[in-house]
Amino acid sequence: MVQTDFSLMRCPVARSMAVLGERWAILVLRESFYGTTRFEEFERHLGIAPNILSARLAKLVEHGLLERVPASGKGARHEYRLTGKGRDFFPAYVALKRWADRWMTDPAGPPVLLVEAATGEEVRSPPLTGAGGTPLNPEDVRVLPGPGAGERMRRRFGAAMAEGGEDA
Repeated sequence: MVQTDFSLMRCPVARSMAVLGERWAILVLRESFYGTTRFEEFERHLGIAPNILSARLAKLVEHGLLERVPASGKGARHEYRLTGKGRDFFPAYVALKRWADRWMTDPAGPPVLLVEAATGEEVRSPPLTGAGGTPLNPEDVRVLPGPGAGERMRRRFGAAMAEGGEDA
């Protein structure tokens, strides 16, 4: 079976899945958010084989989520640090963690809590809200073609614009 190359798709979500959809990628980023920077630490915390970890770190570096920098201490040759692009994924990670803590956690509760360093209060991922502050569900959102939409996307979602009273 031939696999679809998501990185070649126009859809930015599909392209992001080409980088983040591999099962170890988000866990490596999780460790980065938790302060892990060295290869041996990633390996120990994740229980991942060194060859797989090396490949995942290289891919996250290649795509600009992590950068490989010279290590400051003994024993390690380099460290992996979050870039701006990697740091921008943090809210998405917190939203995923919130969902997982609600639906995938053991009865004892989540194994890890994220708390604000300054206050000790638990970090919360707020629900999506509309302009008036009311929570939004999928059925409350219209999908419209964006500025980068091709003709196919414009045909698909252009009807939503016409139904909403906007110019198609």
